Amino acid sequence: MNILQEIFKDNYEIIQYTLHPRDVEMENISKMIYCGDPSFGGSMYACPHCGNLKFVPFRCKSRFCPTCGVKYSQERSTQMAFKLIRCTHRHCVFTIDEELRHFFLDDRSLLDCLFQAVRSVVLRMFHNLNKSKNFVPGIVCVLHTFGRPLEWNPHIHCLISEGGFSDDGFWRVVKHFNYTLLRKSFQTALLNLLEARIGPSFKKTKALIYHKDKNGFYVYAKPNLCDTDAVIKYISRYLGRPVIALKRIDSYDGTNVTFHYNRHEDNAFVKRTLPVIDFIKLLIQHIPEKNFKMTRYYGLYSRHRDKDKSLWKAVPKSRHRLMKTFNKWREDILLSFGYDPLKCTQCSHEMQFVELYYNHRRVSLEELYERAMAKVKCRSA
Repeated sequence: MNILQEIFKDNYEIIQYTLHPRDVEMENISKMIYCGDPSFGGSMYACPHCGNLKFVPFRCKSRFCPTCGVKYSQERSTQMAFKLIRCTHRHCVFTIDEELRHFFLDDRSLLDCLFQAVRSVVLRMFHNLNKSKNFVPGIVCVLHTFGRPLEWNPHIHCLISEGGFSDDGFWRVVKHFNYTLLRKSFQTALLNLLEARIGPSFKKTKALIYHKDKNGFYVYAKPNLCDTDAVIKYISRYLGRPVIALKRIDSYDGTNVTFHYNRHEDNAFVKRTLPVIDFIKLLIQHIPEKNFKMTRYYGLYSRHRDKDKSLWKAVPKSRHRLMKTFNKWREDILLSFGYDPLKCTQCSHEMQFVELYYNHRRVSLEELYERAMAKVKCRSA
């Protein structure tokens, strides 16, 4: 059991009866707590040479789980890489005023407005290059709801191709992004969308925001991405990471949790200690609603025209199968930790699958071994 599982298991009833969590929060918490617990099922492997047995427990596959979340991120990043065009990409981050954050926390359906606003301003920027040609870029948007201190801070990470494809099949390289236009356009688009959704009560807030942020919302660019492998590594790191990595949790004493982060403004190391319930509240607010898409594709990456197939992909089809293989359990362990999990530790022969166990009642690991051993004996008889 890792430290995060311990924190949530110790405080499970307090979470359930005092925090009044959303259903999706309790579902993900329950999954994460029992991730890797043998009593909830798994696969049994046996060595046909010496009879050695190995049980591999099921994982929860929750994005909230620090273990499964990393795996999910790797798989999503691979699928994302298959869509990318072979060209330089700009990584832009679209942020909002702090005064607006609570609206998205109170009504999570408003998070769709963030995606819609980013999509509209980026497509409009490219369209204005030549309205008759209608240049369209490839856009990948990923929503993050957290900052480094784990506070509620919804913002959009956006990967944009530095070029657009016209209706008549002409590619135009675009190196200059008008950030002044993006800031003001994003602000206007988002505030208009929020007013349309929230109603007249939002007008006062809208006026205050325009007065406060005269230059628009903060939009900034990260380093350009050219090399294919760099793109894949980058999007895996920035565009799908879990809320907190286990290595950032320094200690838990049953009452308080201490974690650390590097402050965004100056990269200074910050250590923070919170009551365990406050720490839990910080984390679970970032669990998205069920079926909510945190990653969305627009422009060239969302349409399927025959003309678009002429564009070179960042990852050729010849590499797709190899990269997907790395996402398999056995290959992933071998690649990450340098050992084959199905190599018998006793005689080095390859272990074979014997039985898949999946049941919602607790069964001891000893019983599972006995059942698997009986099957091995029957096969060899």
